[in-house]
Amino acid sequence: MNRKQAAALAGILLVGILYLLPLAQRGLVGPDEPRYASIARQMVESGDWVTPTLWGEPWFEKPAMLFWLGALGYAVGMDEFVRLPVVLLSLGFLAFFWWKVRKAFGEPTATAATCVLGTSAGWVAYADAAVFDAPVTVFTSAAMLSLLPWVQDPDTENRTCVAWFGGLLGLGLLSKGLVAPVVASCALVPVVCAKPRRALDLLSAHALIPFSAVCLPWYAACYWLNGRVFLDEFIVRHHLERFFSASLQHVQPWWFFGPVVLVFLLPWTPLLVSFDYRAVWREPRLRFLAAWTLGPLVFFSLSVNKLPGYVLPVVPPLAILLAVQWRTLKRRGLLLAVAGTLSLVPVAGTLLPPALADGIKRAWSGLPLSSLAMALVAGLGVAGLAALCALKPRGRGAIRAVAAASALALALLKMQVYPAASRLAGVREFYRENRARVTEACLGDLRRHVVYGVRHYSRDAVPACETETRPIRLEGSPVRLVHGSTETDAGAASP
Repeated sequence: MNRKQAAALAGILLVGILYLLPLAQRGLVGPDEPRYASIARQMVESGDWVTPTLWGEPWFEKPAMLFWLGALGYAVGMDEFVRLPVVLLSLGFLAFFWWKVRKAFGEPTATAATCVLGTSAGWVAYADAAVFDAPVTVFTSAAMLSLLPWVQDPDTENRTCVAWFGGLLGLGLLSKGLVAPVVASCALVPVVCAKPRRALDLLSAHALIPFSAVCLPWYAACYWLNGRVFLDEFIVRHHLERFFSASLQHVQPWWFFGPVVLVFLLPWTPLLVSFDYRAVWREPRLRFLAAWTLGPLVFFSLSVNKLPGYVLPVVPPLAILLAVQWRTLKRRGLLLAVAGTLSLVPVAGTLLPPALADGIKRAWSGLPLSSLAMALVAGLGVAGLAALCALKPRGRGAIRAVAAASALALALLKMQVYPAASRLAGVREFYRENRARVTEACLGDLRRHVVYGVRHYSRDAVPACETETRPIRLEGSPVRLVHGSTETDAGAASP
């Protein structure tokens, strides 16, 4: 086995450790994953793959792509791995990403960009989450990457890449509604402004036919079967009201996404420090990537409601821009700074489980100083190892070595965080250990993630105490069984 084959084998092993191995370590967490998994399971059981249904009621907040992916997992008997199709989709995109960037910018830049994207905190966090952000990012980004030849050469029609753009953008529209066209429109501003007639290429039959063939059948069928309520809920409430109204209770300040992007890019955030923004505007493809990064960031910052995953689609173009910059500068000090940020990984491992359950402010205020000190000491060790990786190799091998260290550190983070997060922000373990008593209980004063988790794992067999009184109640945070004067805390096995 030569050095190149050994490096490829090591890369595959790290990918498996980072993305696949931790899947079994946690159940469904938060209020969203149990609901979406329940909808996916209902699709398989009912045979209705058009109308998303949650516990007997139509559910029109989002389109169907995530539910189809989850349903594929259930259809082949992977109840515990409903997130696996999302992981495989995310990994497949990394290969597509490398291929497209290599064709546009060369293999060294493609390798560096894929290392940055594949080990960035935002990508790693959402790649195995049963939520909509990874699928819409994958399909929208694939559509934009398909346009790179068209962006580069204004004198060619590039009908093939325009057709791929249309079809992939249609899949994006099936993944999270109008987010995909918004991201694409923002990215295309500099291209269209430079030559307005080029907009006709994207509105031609070569783009519109595959776009319509991919997405319109589901939208038309869902409207046909459900009528006006589908449009009112999907378009009016969860697009327009989400942008303009505070009724959905995700209100954040206008600057919210700035820190989010910096966190999503970790550990590679230091590469932004010496970024030459003026050089970007000298080349059409780089202007396109910059608009793809900044346009959605500005647009979603104008929205009243904000969630971190909204700006995940800006991470792929930012990874390419940083890789192009790295190929120009190759400053080893920047990689040392990247290695230094990995010192935060053990701190994140201590902080994330309670943050997922109670929010970052409560988790931080409740973190014991002793735990923080131990995490910081461990972080110095992680950073030191990554620094050695940054210093030893030469040329492009340095960024691959740091990426390998980052992948290993993030994999260990997942192994640390997932079991605790599954107990604190989910109910899988509690339900398994108290299954018989839970099915005899009713839902009392509980947080949303507990209610949705119990309803999912029990197949909606546990009613609310307001509608049906039972001798045993589920109460509190963390959840506990209350029966007369007897209480069983979350995670404690039933007698």
